Formats: sequence, structure tokens, C-alpha cells
Amino acid sequence: MLTDSDRAFFRPKWRRVAATVFCAAWAVLEWVSGEEFWGTVAIGITIYCLWNFFYRFNETPEE
Repeated sequence: MLTDSDRAFFRPKWRRVAATVFCAAWAVLEWVSGEEFWGTVAIGITIYCLWNFFYRFNETPEE
């Protein structure tokens, strides 16, 4: 669950995209270097970003 300050920080779409792409790239790097555990952790974080930043994110501020 994102807090109000998190929502304010991630309101610009480019920040949400950058965070998600960074986590996906981290996952690829870990898998390529043979670290399956950390690759799985990074995939989980990427899925969390996709879920919270694109599926559940409300771009209009709640009052």
C-alpha cells in the first residue's frame, strides 16, 4: 500500500516507469549472472511495481 507521500512522489508517470524498468533490469542482471534467488526477488519487486504503479495507482488526488 502506498502512503500519501509515496503517491505524491510517484505521480509523474516517468518515475513509475523508471522504477519498474530498473527492477526488471536488475532481475535480468541477476539471472544472467547466475543468481537465481536474487533474480526471483527482483522479479517479485518488479511485479509489485507493476501492480501498484500501473494497475492500482490512482492518478487523481483523493480529497
